[in-house]
Amino acid sequence: MADECREEDVKRKMSLKRCEICNTDEAKYRCPRCMKYSCSLVCVKQHKTTYNCNGVREKTAFVSINQFSDLNLLSDYRFLEDVGRMADRAARDGASHRPRTNKFVNFLRNRARRYNIHLKTLPIGFTKRRENSTFFNNKVPDDKPLCDVLKYYIDPQKTDPVICQRLKIYTVSPPSDIQILMKVEIASHNSSRYEELDASKGLLDNLRGKTVVEYPSLHIVLKKFKTDMAVLGYSKNKDAEKPSKDLARESSSEEEGEIRDSS
Repeated sequence: MADECREEDVKRKMSLKRCEICNTDEAKYRCPRCMKYSCSLVCVKQHKTTYNCNGVREKTAFVSINQFSDLNLLSDYRFLEDVGRMADRAARDGASHRPRTNKFVNFLRNRARRYNIHLKTLPIGFTKRRENSTFFNNKVPDDKPLCDVLKYYIDPQKTDPVICQRLKIYTVSPPSDIQILMKVEIASHNSSRYEELDASKGLLDNLRGKTVVEYPSLHIVLKKFKTDMAVLGYSKNKDAEKPSKDLARESSSEEEGEIRDSS
């Protein structure tokens, strides 16, 4: 009886709201993640596309003390139970603790050490370790200038017409406006910083003396669209180069989580 009364109260409150998508019919549903009201399946799908919402309630969302209720307390309790259950399952899984040797990874470490590249690998189970699909491609020599490599994608005379159309904003821009940035892995937590690579040099010369975690993350950007990217050696008002020692000192703190050295 109490459950029926509660459902009636919810329906009564929902009927007082209009659909926030079409703003025409009465609301029948409410998204547990963004709390948007909708009236039909069409509006539900539309709201997911418009607001980039997956419809899954965010269990770790901040709730102020004034709005904290018994439901929030129960949700936090269940969330902690799930975390404890997953930790216990991981502790019982012997496969995750069994050391595995990867000849290819060891080969990459030795090759990187030979070329003075500080290659570091993450423990098994980390997302970036699973995403690492590094392989050798003899078609792209490591000493080939990066600007020549990009010509196969942004040069209208050499690239495929379909690719050229997709990268039109790059193909119509002069080469001097295109920058190749590499994400600095050894940086402070929640800090995304980038270092500009020399397009006239090959990948080997650009990576020499740098730290790479699993694989380098390169970003091809236009200078006018990189205002929100923190590039080492550049200030917001003007481009000013810094000594390499200062740059290394700024990025000396490691990311959160264990990182294994290649040595």
